[in-house]
Amino acid sequence: MEIIEVFGYVGALFIGLILGLIGGGGSILTVPILVYALSLSPIIGTAYSLFVVGTTSAVGAIRNIMKGMVDIKTAIIFSIPAFIAVYVTRAFLIPAIPENLFQIGDFMITKNLSIMLFFAIIMLLASISMIRNKAKDSHKNSEIKYNYPLITIEGLVVGIITGIVGAGGGFLIIPALVLFANLPMKKAVATSLLIIAIKSLIGFLGDVQNLDIDWAFLLPFTLVSILGIFIGIWLNKFINDKKLKKIFGWFVLVMGIYIIVKELFDI
Repeated sequence: MEIIEVFGYVGALFIGLILGLIGGGGSILTVPILVYALSLSPIIGTAYSLFVVGTTSAVGAIRNIMKGMVDIKTAIIFSIPAFIAVYVTRAFLIPAIPENLFQIGDFMITKNLSIMLFFAIIMLLASISMIRNKAKDSHKNSEIKYNYPLITIEGLVVGIITGIVGAGGGFLIIPALVLFANLPMKKAVATSLLIIAIKSLIGFLGDVQNLDIDWAFLLPFTLVSILGIFIGIWLNKFINDKKLKKIFGWFVLVMGIYIIVKELFDI
């Protein structure tokens, strides 16, 4: 195994570690690790990311269900438009995008470049959400109510974004669950993992019909990430997760800027 592959698997462990420590956010690193550390194309990288994110989130979701923290009904209501959007995006939209989109002078805007730049923008938005981290549990004793039109729109938007960049989109899902379903914050965080698991794995099914999946690589990589979750859950007993989330947010911000600079200037 080459050094770069070892680094990739260490990255897989780190993805799960962050997920176990702060309950989300680790998935935002999956695509950069797959694309830059393991030299996969953005199309393959985002596809594999959906499987890794979906599987690791499912492990976290099962743990939350056992603790009674997941609102199953809300997860199903939100997941339906999200998984329809992510499946259509992966199965039909992504393959339909031409390899070369347009040219600015001598600079060609390609499909792969556009995906990575869009992913970097999502990283910047996610980092701001983690750095600010000012969400309050203002619905602690409120009755759960559903704003179906807004849930549907949000689900479709999150599904499309997930389909394009291969990340979970928890920073979009959690506020939506609080605002549009009136869920308490802790329950929204726990429920978001189940939604992420469902839509990511269904989105991956859209790739199975278009891509040759290297299961010999993908399954061990995912298992290492799952191992990281359990290590993170154990470490969570000793670490302040709010401070860690803010530090990780700054790391994601730097990574997002790095991707933009690297893709635009080919450094």
